[in-house]
Amino acid sequence: MENKVEIVSCETLMTTEYPSTQYCVETLIGTGCYIVAGVPKIGKSKLALDLCVSIAKGEKAIGLPTSKGAALYLALEDPYKRLQNRLYELLADPVENLFFCIKTGGIGGGLEKAVEDFYEQHKDLKLVIVDTFQKVRQLRESSYATDYQEVSAVKELADKLGITIILIHHLRKQHDKDPFNMISGTTGIRGCVDGAIVLIMKDEYTHTVTLHAEGRDIANRKMELQLDKDTQRWKLIADDLTEPEHFDDEVVTAIAAVIKQEKSFLDTATVLTEKVNSLTQKQYEPRMVSRIMTQNQTRLEALGILFERRHSNGKRKLSIEYIDSSADGDDSDDETAVGIQTDSDPCANPLPA
Repeated sequence: MENKVEIVSCETLMTTEYPSTQYCVETLIGTGCYIVAGVPKIGKSKLALDLCVSIAKGEKAIGLPTSKGAALYLALEDPYKRLQNRLYELLADPVENLFFCIKTGGIGGGLEKAVEDFYEQHKDLKLVIVDTFQKVRQLRESSYATDYQEVSAVKELADKLGITIILIHHLRKQHDKDPFNMISGTTGIRGCVDGAIVLIMKDEYTHTVTLHAEGRDIANRKMELQLDKDTQRWKLIADDLTEPEHFDDEVVTAIAAVIKQEKSFLDTATVLTEKVNSLTQKQYEPRMVSRIMTQNQTRLEALGILFERRHSNGKRKLSIEYIDSSADGDDSDDETAVGIQTDSDPCANPLPA
C-alpha cells in the first residue's frame, strides 16, 4: 500500500504555529543531525566529551547555555581506560545522565535500534555523539548517493526522537578557502546534515582553533576557542555573533503593548506594523511581524492577546483582542510589566534600542 502524500495550502502553511527550534547548545547546535569535523588530534573528541558533560550537568559549553538532559557518547575508537583518564581530567565526581558505549552496530546494522532502545529508558535524552562517523559507515565506496543515504538515516533517527546526534568526522588534507568544502567525502554529507562545525587550527603553540559553523537553524559564525591546559576544556575567546538578531521578543512585547492599549484591532498587518515600528523606533517589515505573530501565538495568548485572520473587502486583515484575565483589576501583565508605558502618544516611550 502506497504512503499517502500530505499536501498543505500556502495559507495553512503560513498561518500554522509550529514548534520552535530546540537547542542543546543555544544558538549553535539544535535538534537534528550535525557533523563536527577537524584534522586528527585537533581536539574533536575533547570537544565532544566537553559537550556531553556540559549538557548532562546543565552548564554552559564553550560559553553558551545548554539544555540539560541525558547525553550518550559513543566513543567507538577508545577503550574504557582512555575514557576514564579523560573523565578524570574534567571531573572530580561522576555525573548523572552521562553514558558511554565503545561498541555498537553500524548504520542500518544496529545503530538506530541501540539509540532508540536507550531513548526508551532515558526520555530526557538530548545528545548522542558518534565518535567517529567512519566507524558506523557501511564498507562500500563513497559517493554522493551513499553519503547522503547514510547521513539521512541518522538525521531521520534524530528527527524521530527529537534529539541531537553529532557525527565526529575528518577533513581532507587539501586546503580550501571554504572550510566546509574540506569535510571528507562528497557534498552529500554537507547537504544532508542540519548543521556543520569545522575546527581549523589557528595557533598550535597556544592550541587555539577557529570554529566555523553553518546550518539550517543557526547563523553562520566563527568562534575562536582555546584549550585550557588545566581543565582540558575548550573556552571561548571570541565570537563574531556577539549580538544574534533575535527580534521575536521585542516584536511580541510591542504587539502586546499596542493591543493592551487599544483593547481590540481590526486592520491589515501593514497598519499593525506601523504601530509596532512607532513604538520600537525600528523598521520591521509586515511579513516579519506576521511571521513572528504566527510563530509566537502561544506566547501572545499567555499575555491575553488573541488573534485570527479575516477577509474583509478583498483584504486580509488581523482581528486581535486583548482579554484581561486579572480578577482584581491588578494586571500583572500590563504594559509596565513588559517594559512599555502607555500614553496618549505611544511614541513617547519607545523600547530601548
